[in-house]
Amino acid sequence: MRRRVVVTGIGPVSNIGIGVTDFADSLRSGRSGVGPITSFDTTGFERVVAGEVPGFRPERLLRRLDPARWGRSSLFAAAAARLAVDDAGWLPTGDRAAVVIGTTSGEAVPIVELTRGWHDNGYGPPERGLATTFAASRLALAVTQELGISCEAVTMATACAAGNYAIGHAFDLIVSGEVDVAVAGGADSVARFTHAGFHRLGALAAQRCQPFDARRSGILTAEGGIGLVLETLDGAAARGARIYAEVLGYAMTCDATHPVAPDADSIARCMRHAHKRSDVDPGQVDYVCAHGTGTRTNDLVESNAVRAVFGERPPPMSSIKSMLGHTMGAASGFGASACVLAIHHGFLPPTVNHLDPDPELAGIDPVANFSRATTVTVAQNNGFAFGGNNAIVMFGRVR
Repeated sequence: MRRRVVVTGIGPVSNIGIGVTDFADSLRSGRSGVGPITSFDTTGFERVVAGEVPGFRPERLLRRLDPARWGRSSLFAAAAARLAVDDAGWLPTGDRAAVVIGTTSGEAVPIVELTRGWHDNGYGPPERGLATTFAASRLALAVTQELGISCEAVTMATACAAGNYAIGHAFDLIVSGEVDVAVAGGADSVARFTHAGFHRLGALAAQRCQPFDARRSGILTAEGGIGLVLETLDGAAARGARIYAEVLGYAMTCDATHPVAPDADSIARCMRHAHKRSDVDPGQVDYVCAHGTGTRTNDLVESNAVRAVFGERPPPMSSIKSMLGHTMGAASGFGASACVLAIHHGFLPPTVNHLDPDPELAGIDPVANFSRATTVTVAQNNGFAFGGNNAIVMFGRVR
């Protein structure tokens, strides 16, 4: 029998709460964490709302890292990992551990600001060592240094599905016996570069994100860090750990048919593979944490794929991006946390800002505006990204 993998720690650093208790309470209450952008000058931007983490004080969360030596995304990753291992009661040890962090933009904030400063002031091209100083790989490195462990450290830059990619890779490492415990998750920061890119695509909402709503108009860029502690069921049971949920399996597909447009057939195929690899029948799934960006195309394509797999009456499917905004590489990590908390506490997170049902999405239950108390035995976490990168992770109540 393969090794079973469970989640024993959750470490959210988000705009709706820092720490698992505040985060879970906010999910349950449908709290929104978006507001006017303060991290950069928004002059010239028509859309100026995002999901920044207010009052982020890394020095209050970290024990080893010097915040002055690291970029904001690395600090999100390290702080989330610290919260996760504290929540798990896990003491990091040796080479039987791993760290896997997903991201979209890595340390885009310091790179963009430094190069912009050089250009504006006529200083010439960036220094040769800049890419190394702020490489995306520093996110996982920051975690290992904060936790004081020497182990495999991987940063996966697979855009908005990166959190699920990270969880999937950590799951494989544990199942294969290469490691016994892993910290997996994702981190990204609100950045002028990212915001401008989505602005030029016409993909940004003006004030709020409204997934599955008839009047949805786009995403809101957001930031944060999320860490989950994954370990063997036997190891968790032996040390008397609290177990949130089991990682049943995962699947990935890459359609590569279009740079940004999602493909319903490929997404449906990813769901079917995830179910098969997790030994789950579609009828057993109690909740789907949607990718749910709030764009016209994504929500329609995702809904069509869900109906193709589950039929005309699929399980409830909500989008926590309606509260958080789109946290890019951390998004599916936050979605995974929502699934695990839904199983552990028995509730469905809502899709807030849902005012008008879309007739094109008939049959979809978005858990509109208010959370719902219910038993969740199996939950599905969807994560999709530009370039056709799809990753889905399945979670279940431990039997």
